[in-house]
This record gives sequence, C-alpha cells and structure tokens, in this order.
Amino acid sequence: MTYQAPVKDMLFVLNHLAGLPQVAALPGFEEATPDTAQAVLEESAHFTADVLAPLNHPADREPSAWRDGAVTTSPGFKEAFRQYTEAGWQGMSHPVEYGGQGLPGLIGSPCSEMLNAANLSFALCPLLTNGAIEALLTAGSPELKKRFIGPMISGQWTGTMNLTEPQAGSDLAMIRTRAQPVGDGTYRLSGTKIFITYGDHDLTENILHLVLARLPDAPEGVKGISLFLVPKFLVNEDGSLGARNDVACVSIEHKLGIKASPTATLQFGDEGGALGYLVGQENRGLDAMFIMMNAARYAVGVQGIAIADRAYQHALAYAAERVQSRPVDGSSREAVAIIQHPDVRRMLGTMRALTEAGRALAYVTAGHADQAHANPDPDARRRHLAVQEFLVPIVKGWCTEMSIDVTSLGVQVHGGMGFIEETGAAQYYRDARILTIYEGTTAIQANDLVGRKTLRDGGAVAQALLEAVRQTEAELESRSEPAATLVLKPLRQARLALGNVVDFVLANAASAPNAVFGSAVPYLLLAGTTLAGWQMARALLVSLDRQHEDPEFHQAKIATVQCYALHKLTQAPGLAAVVLGAKDYDIQP
Repeated sequence: MTYQAPVKDMLFVLNHLAGLPQVAALPGFEEATPDTAQAVLEESAHFTADVLAPLNHPADREPSAWRDGAVTTSPGFKEAFRQYTEAGWQGMSHPVEYGGQGLPGLIGSPCSEMLNAANLSFALCPLLTNGAIEALLTAGSPELKKRFIGPMISGQWTGTMNLTEPQAGSDLAMIRTRAQPVGDGTYRLSGTKIFITYGDHDLTENILHLVLARLPDAPEGVKGISLFLVPKFLVNEDGSLGARNDVACVSIEHKLGIKASPTATLQFGDEGGALGYLVGQENRGLDAMFIMMNAARYAVGVQGIAIADRAYQHALAYAAERVQSRPVDGSSREAVAIIQHPDVRRMLGTMRALTEAGRALAYVTAGHADQAHANPDPDARRRHLAVQEFLVPIVKGWCTEMSIDVTSLGVQVHGGMGFIEETGAAQYYRDARILTIYEGTTAIQANDLVGRKTLRDGGAVAQALLEAVRQTEAELESRSEPAATLVLKPLRQARLALGNVVDFVLANAASAPNAVFGSAVPYLLLAGTTLAGWQMARALLVSLDRQHEDPEFHQAKIATVQCYALHKLTQAPGLAAVVLGAKDYDIQP
C-alpha cells in the first residue's frame, strides 16, 4: 500500500503539454523554471510517500472522532500537518507578501495530486484552506486580508466553506442562516450548516469559517446572500486569540469513505450570535464564494486523478505478485502472475490511460489559469480565462467520474481479495465515491458547462478548442508511424461527435431545455473524453519525436495513448448519440 508519485510523467505533462516554459516567462513567475519544478516535485514526492501515505489505511480504520463537542483527528494527522505546514506546502502558490512562495498553480497542481493520492482524507484540510485564502485575496477588505490570510498560509489556522444546510442542499436560494448587523461593522450569525469538511479538528489553534447567510432586509433567492468570515476563536487586533466564538460542532458524519476527514454539522448563534465579518459586498456573497468554489472544483478534479493513480499503483503491484492460472497463449505450463493475463493487462492499461489523460487535461487547465492571472496582455488574459473556465467543470466532472471507473477496476484486478478491506483496494473505491458529489455534483458541473460555458458565448470557446483538436489531427495525419494512424481515426470521430453535440446544444437549449439539460452529463463526459484524448494525442506526438531520449518512458507513453484511443475515445460517438437523440423520447423514471 505504498505510493510513489509519478514525477516523470508529471514533469512531461508540465513541460510539453501544459506550457510550463511559457508560464515561467510571465511576470512574477520567473523562478518557476523546469529545474525548479523538478526540485519541488521531487521533494513533494518524498514527503507524501514517507509521511502521508503510511497514515492513509490506518486512518480509514481509526477515523476522526467527535466527543463532547470536539473533534480528534486520526492518529498521526496532527504531527503530519505540522510537518506539512512547517515545510511551506500550504503557501506554495499563494502571494509572497502574505508569506507564500508565489509559485504558479501549474507547479502546485502536481503537488496537490501527490497530496491527495497519498492521503485523500488528510488533503481535504489544505484544500479547503486554499479556497478560503483565495476568497479573501479576491474579495476581502485590506483589514481582513492583513489579519487572517497570513495565519492560514503559515498553517497556524485553517479555513472552511459553509454553504449547505439541512433544507437547502445544492439550492443555495433556500439557505436560512441569518446575519444581524451589530452597528460596528460586525455581524451576529445564527443558523445550521451541514457537511462542513474539517469544520472542527485538533490540527490548529483556530478555524476560519466562510459562511453564506442572509441579512434582515436581503432580497429573496440567490441575490440576497452575503458571505461572512466567522472564526472559531475571536481574533484580537494584535492577532492573538480571544474568547471562543458562538459556533459549535454538534456532530460529525459517519461516511462511506474519506472517514478520517471530519465532516461536521456546525451550529451558529445558540448563545446570542456568532461574530462575523462581511467578505465583499452585502447580498453579493455568491460572487465571492464562487471564487472559492471554482478553486475547490478544480482541486476535486485533481483528487479524482490522484485516487485513480493510487488505485492503479496498488492494482499493478498486486497483479505482479498474484500467481494464478496458466497463460492462454501457452507460453508457460505453470501458473503465472496475473499481470501476464490479457484481460488483466486490459484493465491495468485502461486504468493507466484514464489517469494519465485526466492528469494532462487538468494540468493544461492550470496552465491556462496561470496565463489568465499573469499574462501582461489583457486580450491574452481574457482568452486564457475563457478556456480555463470552460475546462474547470469538465476537469471536475470527468476526472471524478473517471476515478470511480478506475478504482472499481482496481477492485476487479484484485478479484475477491479486492472486496476484502485488508487489501486496501476497497478504500480507494469508497473514497472516490464522494468526488462526483461534493463541490457540485456531476449534473451541476454539466449544467454549468451547458449554460454558462457553452450558451453564454454562443459556443465560441468550444469551437476554438475543436479547431485546436483538428490541428492536432492534421499533425497526426502527417506522420507515418502506426501509432499516429491508430489514434487519428478515433480522435477525429470524437471531435466530430463533440462538434455535433455543441451545435445541438446551441440550437435546442431554448426550445427543448429538458432535452438539452437532461443530456448535459453525457455532453460533459463526451467533452472530457474528447479533450483528454486530444491531450493524449499531443503527448503521442511528443513521445514519437523523443523516443531516443528515454526509450522506456516514451514507448510506454505511446502504448498508453493507443490504449486510451481504443478503449475510451471510441466511446465518443455513443455519448453523442445519447445527446442527439434526447429530443425523440421522454425518460420514464
């Protein structure tokens, strides 16, 4: 149950697909060279393998516990968190002026993948803290930034996101938590929030809750929601901690997976109101919260890649050791390791291909995000931001759905032993199951892809991406290698299928909204399958040209790309058929 980060593949994607050299040329990112990236990734690989991975399976057996209003995390977590923050990992991609290292998100993404692959439950605390930091950086007042960002970057405090309530679920228009102005610039909050990741714990001395609530005179619906910062312990002007705030953890959930991550129910205001500070403008809380949510959604997509890779590594090691049955080709009269059996090789190859395709798609998205943030050309920033925003729901939705498929295959490779908890394969499957749900279900991501990302600009970004895929097809067509020929046909069919679906969405969203939104998830899966396949095709072209540099790595990449093309890209026309036929029948539940 060990974990070794695939640093070589991560660096390959950073340098040849995601544009790290171009990001390093941007103002403020000059130190983010390929050499720096390699050093950071190698150090992260050591930390995650040596400190976090060994805690993963034991913490699943001995999860976080709630007693008398307080949460105790799994054994080893507190010391691991201290080492994590003292090494500066929390602040890696945050501004230097607040104590961060200022590295681009493109270098942060593989480190996040390692963190989640090593220990998904542990990684959720830094993930939510990163989101809280981003929200304050974007929408917080100068005073809030000065007082609260630094301690989160240093790991002295952590952050949470408080949206969901018992009656609201994903419909934030229904939230009932109230915020009463005090008159001195502060507010008193009262209400209940559920499913709050790391809503209480013993890792740090304070927790900063970002809470959605309504003011007394707020309009109905989502336009009447404000965002507030509510610390667990009040913070004095000099930064020291004061009295306990009026917020209590009344329980934590007993879950299918990520058991070591405490998922809390928080009660605000039972003793007069929890003191909070407005973040951003009154009744514009969703604007600020969406900053945190988008960061979290991308991060959850990376979680999907991470848990898929961990499951793949686990299954690969087991298959190399498990001896059972003679090979079907008669190459041995004795039983052999199951990795020699063709169907096991199919499963392992598919697991690897899906994981590497998701990694490429996610890192490319991070590269666009860095360009959108730091490119000195305003037009270039807008173009990259549009692509990043289009890809985020795909990364979140497709990579997390993929993780369920991959972790399920991991159980299958183990056979009956995969169903036994002691082998560890089942934990990855259980942990992965939440990823398609929290931070917005796959359907929510798909509706976002349809409404905000395809209809709003008339399909402009989608068409630009399709043209980029077509250009890659032209490069494949110019090559004589059999691998290029094999990949070309399914990539072209997938691109044509996706183009037809984009046209369908644009033409029918107004007249047949139920058909379009009812098939939004197949549209998202088609987009992810095609665009991830495009990245794999780009990787193939690089490896064909560089085989002499590292034959073992590049030949494996060439084989993996072909596996993806045959076992995944060929499914694209079927997904398109689901969408294109949606107007012709009414689904009966």
